[in-house]
Amino acid sequence: MARKILVVDDEKLIVKGLKFSLEQDDMEVDCAYDGEEALEKIRKGNYDIILLDVMLPKLDGFEVCTQVREFSNVPIIMLTAKSDDMDKILGLDYGADDYITKPFNVLEVKARIKAIMRRISSKDRQQNTQSASVIVNGDMKLDTESRRVYISGREIRLTSKEFDILELMITNQNKVYSRDALLKIIWGEDYPGDVRTVDVHVRRLREKIETNPSEPKYVHTKWGTGYYFQG
Repeated sequence: MARKILVVDDEKLIVKGLKFSLEQDDMEVDCAYDGEEALEKIRKGNYDIILLDVMLPKLDGFEVCTQVREFSNVPIIMLTAKSDDMDKILGLDYGADDYITKPFNVLEVKARIKAIMRRISSKDRQQNTQSASVIVNGDMKLDTESRRVYISGREIRLTSKEFDILELMITNQNKVYSRDALLKIIWGEDYPGDVRTVDVHVRRLREKIETNPSEPKYVHTKWGTGYYFQG
């Protein structure tokens, strides 16, 4: 079945080029040209992945990403024309899964999309061969089938990547994962990004699940080595 992708950018030539190229790979492509139109389509549609430009009319990409994360964990790749690393990190900080800096090579875009698609397909296959599983650790409950997390009965909304990190760690308690290992396991062997992506997602995960992120109860740092979940 063809994957359905939403491309959001106010530069129509970029949208046209991406749409043409992605359709050559048998992907179904929908388009939006401003933040409000993008949100409307995301709420109504059922997309497998979203390519979201940062600089958009009406609502910028960060605001769109923030609002989408209130109701969906659909993978989001941010497109930014700025080379400042803080803009890239900020994109991830708002719940994006990845970022690409303009100008980009369409082959890079396809590689990032396919890496995410492979991860999703692998997760789907695993879920299809397993019965519903609920992991309980103290006041935390992790439902791996519905991909929901509860702490003291309150649901904590996580992005897809945040959930993947938590699920990996809670099912391998006290095992220390290096940043490189987490990057390969969660993002895939061929992911072209760097380990700072891991740090951003772990920080966001802590902010959501920890009462005091500077003194974590669940996800700990093994200095000079990596991260682990303390059971």
